[in-house]
Amino acid sequence: MVEIEIDGRKVQAQEGSMLIRAAEENGTFIPHFCYHKKLSVAASCRMCLVDIEKAPKPMPACATPVTQGMIVRTKSDKAIKAQKSVMEFLLINHPLDCPICDQGGECQLQDLAVGYGGDSSRYTEEKRVVFPKDVGPLISMEEMSRCIQCTRCVRFGQEVAGVMELGMVNRGEHAQIETFVGQSVDSELSGNMIDLCPVGALTSKPFRYNARTWELSRRKSVSPHDSTGANLIVQVKNGKVLRVVPFENEDVNECWIADRDRFSYEALNGDQRVTKPMLKQGGEWREVDWTTALEYVANGLKNIKSESGAAAIGALATEHSTVEELFLLAQLVRGLGGDNVDTRLRQADFSQGAGARWLGMSIAELSNVDRALVVGSFLRKDHPLFASRLRQAAKRGAQISAVGGVNDDWLMSVANRVTVAPSAWVQALADIAAAVAAEKGVSAPAAGNVTDAAKAIAASLLSGQNGAVFLGNAAVQHPQAASLQALGQWIAEQTGAKLGFFGESANTVGAQLVGAQPKQGGLNAGQMLAGKGLKGLVLLGVEPEFDAANPSAAMAAVQGADMVVSLSAFKTSANDYADVILPIAAFAETSGTFVNAEGRVQSFHGSVKPQGDARPAWKVLRVLGTMLGLDGFGFETSEEVRSAALGDLAALPAKLNNAISASVNVVGSTGDLERLADVPIYSADALVRRAPALQATADAKAPAASLPQALWAELGLSAGAQVKVSQDGAAAVLPAVLDASLPANVVRVPAGTAATATLGASFGAIRVEKA
Repeated sequence: MVEIEIDGRKVQAQEGSMLIRAAEENGTFIPHFCYHKKLSVAASCRMCLVDIEKAPKPMPACATPVTQGMIVRTKSDKAIKAQKSVMEFLLINHPLDCPICDQGGECQLQDLAVGYGGDSSRYTEEKRVVFPKDVGPLISMEEMSRCIQCTRCVRFGQEVAGVMELGMVNRGEHAQIETFVGQSVDSELSGNMIDLCPVGALTSKPFRYNARTWELSRRKSVSPHDSTGANLIVQVKNGKVLRVVPFENEDVNECWIADRDRFSYEALNGDQRVTKPMLKQGGEWREVDWTTALEYVANGLKNIKSESGAAAIGALATEHSTVEELFLLAQLVRGLGGDNVDTRLRQADFSQGAGARWLGMSIAELSNVDRALVVGSFLRKDHPLFASRLRQAAKRGAQISAVGGVNDDWLMSVANRVTVAPSAWVQALADIAAAVAAEKGVSAPAAGNVTDAAKAIAASLLSGQNGAVFLGNAAVQHPQAASLQALGQWIAEQTGAKLGFFGESANTVGAQLVGAQPKQGGLNAGQMLAGKGLKGLVLLGVEPEFDAANPSAAMAAVQGADMVVSLSAFKTSANDYADVILPIAAFAETSGTFVNAEGRVQSFHGSVKPQGDARPAWKVLRVLGTMLGLDGFGFETSEEVRSAALGDLAALPAKLNNAISASVNVVGSTGDLERLADVPIYSADALVRRAPALQATADAKAPAASLPQALWAELGLSAGAQVKVSQDGAAAVLPAVLDASLPANVVRVPAGTAATATLGASFGAIRVEKA
């Protein structure tokens, strides 16, 4: 630390840090535009000029490192005059269209112009004009004449998102921000550029002209999508959610959010909402009141229990549900005497045993790992903010290794990569374990081949001081997930690394903590969705055709049940198979709690009232439990439910446990064609599937079958061809795409989409023929 003087006050600052950061940390504001604490220094706007003793001219605070004894004046005549001169230049070409600008009221240029601008301009020439650009459905670049070339958006793409989608062309007054040859901005983190823009050049397309910032009320919330648990501010006008922006939390999401966190709110105001309880009578749906609907459900469940026993009743829920909802659903099933309750809808292997699987470290630690092995993850699209943290670690020299079925571009340096068919993932980890065992002189947990790639990954992990082995969504959903976990655990233990699970959904950890999984021999999700003779089925936010590991089998199972109760916020295919639909509150309409991947408990309040007659799911389940005469449903508030569900929060960390005692079973690949199924980022849950702007992005384009080079040649395909993909007696016709990075026997066919909902298991044999 060094001691400097700012405006007559002695303060401590980190040696080598920039003056603007030191001033900010000690409570002194220096005006700026191009500087941002998370981005590199550009020093292009010059608004942060300050007066430094013994310096011949004002110096930019963002690019001047502090030194011992430095004396700085930020409000001297010299500094103020320099700052006012810069502001005059910035306003020369600015269109001064504040009254119609979407940024009005939260514009840095507008705010600073009040303090540093003049009341008239000496510039009388014509202002420059920059033509608008169309860069996709999320970001508006209609008024680029407002741009002040701070390049925050450019640096964000390069340094945080990992892809330079915007850049500056030309020089002088002709300089402007452009995409590359008319391309759109497609990064899964692109919306953060809107927040970064200090003027109204980049604005939100879905929010554009919907409200003024001072008309919006603000509520803190938590993202309902992936396991990051990003902190949000939900902005509301007239009872409608109109915008979602990040709430800064350095330990969780820093100051960023993914585009699905930002734009999925559109689904709340769409025409797909269910707003009235509905009963099917004589094959026709009719709207009823809540009392009628709940009495029908209660009587139906009682009848099934008396005729077929409690074991004939099952409940399935999505892990995007809150702790309170999952706890009460499990209580309902167990109160009836059964144990058929589960949330692991996409899983194929249920032998991992007890324990709440978690990240194995804090989210903030992801930025500081020096070695990491990521197994079975579509990292960028599954966990955009985790990918961003690992990207920062890689930029600092961390070695990231990967085992998976495809060479997706993670937009970071990947030191080692093993790309094999899903059936060979266990063998690939066994090979790495064998290489570690050979290096350490211990016995390996399974027979493996010490290949060059395995040796490289083993050497990387063994050379680290802060390493980690992470299992991604695909690894957890794998038919041999227990073997992958056991091998990951062994490798982590032997290399001094931590074992972690990325976690699929917002409340994957919470679902495990509240017991929303079978405990006493009940049926798991795989058994329930395979049609194991259930008479009654309760679905909480579940869309079987999109959310299940085997959608065709899942649809057959729900259609075969005598009574299906669907608690849903949206219109779904439940119209075909359900007997009653109970409208529940969606994200931002209910209070609740999520437990993120690191085990952090985050509660939130509803931001708006539920639409129509919809009610929070925890209230619906509470009333249903009471009508069934069950004990333990006398809760008045969601806080009471949370306390009953999670107990003493101080004891929760002890319940987080990634240990497994499963034996490793290495099954050799048959060499037959196998399916590799990713879940596209905007197909992962009910909200994003119904958000119009997200569904118009490149990531939401119609699914295609990606074929390896050999199969492409064998079928004699050319660009634009279509193929018939067959699996488990079902087929789908999809566009064919050549992906030379795929192993020779792997076909990549996305899950979670309408076009592939007729197909079978996410992993398994598949047939492909020319359509």
